[in-house]
Amino acid sequence: MMDSWVRFSAQSQAKERVFRAAQYACTLLGYTLQRGGARAELLNTIKQLEAHMSLTRKLMRLGNSAEALEAAKRTVHLSDCVLRLCITVAHLNRAMYFACDNVLWAGKTGLLPELDQNKWSQRSFRYYLFALILNLTRDAYEIRLLMERESRGGSAKSFTSSPSPLTPTPENGEFPSIVSPSSGLSPLPPIPVLSARLNKQVHLLITVLRNNPPLLLDLLKNMCDIFIPLDRLGLYQTGSGFVGACGLTSSILSIFTIVHPWLKLKP
Repeated sequence: MMDSWVRFSAQSQAKERVFRAAQYACTLLGYTLQRGGARAELLNTIKQLEAHMSLTRKLMRLGNSAEALEAAKRTVHLSDCVLRLCITVAHLNRAMYFACDNVLWAGKTGLLPELDQNKWSQRSFRYYLFALILNLTRDAYEIRLLMERESRGGSAKSFTSSPSPLTPTPENGEFPSIVSPSSGLSPLPPIPVLSARLNKQVHLLITVLRNNPPLLLDLLKNMCDIFIPLDRLGLYQTGSGFVGACGLTSSILSIFTIVHPWLKLKP
């Protein structure tokens, strides 16, 4: 029974992601055709198709609010306090976003004809933005933990082959300081030391993301998605073309995580 529900839920999510990809593909196509001077009739057809895709997605997400609340109940017991806070509150914001989305669906279908759709749309995008900010915070936290673990592992491996700590190198920070101690000012690390530290951090970041495809995909997906509510709320307007490209990219990445469940970041 439980396995059947999981398969049904995965299939529903996959269908919704496909419609989402089609919706943002229409957004991107409409922007491209408009820049190319396409006819008004063709542009109106693309906009209508995009609106139908959006309405279909809202219908398919009618039960997602309850699923988000159940996910929040599961993550509230995580041992890591930072992950518990970020993931649980993100699920709660997603639940509110889907609830607002359901109200919007009722307004667009005529069930609530007096509904202020612009007000509810702005409200839903605010919840969506909060959820994405928390998701990105969670990604940054996990990256920091993995970089620290990778750094400790690399230090342990290179301990026997490392140069003497008395040897001045960028790694041990023993280059001469820019300001002499007698000047009374705090000495600044020289440029070679800062460059070595930056290169080390960049190398650690690349190594961590290369070795953790689920984390990399989740980070890319959230970074693409966050421009959508920022644009819709007027906080950082990027235009329909950029929004369409970001939405299409994040939708394709989401489909990858559904087709290949091991690519989905857990918990």
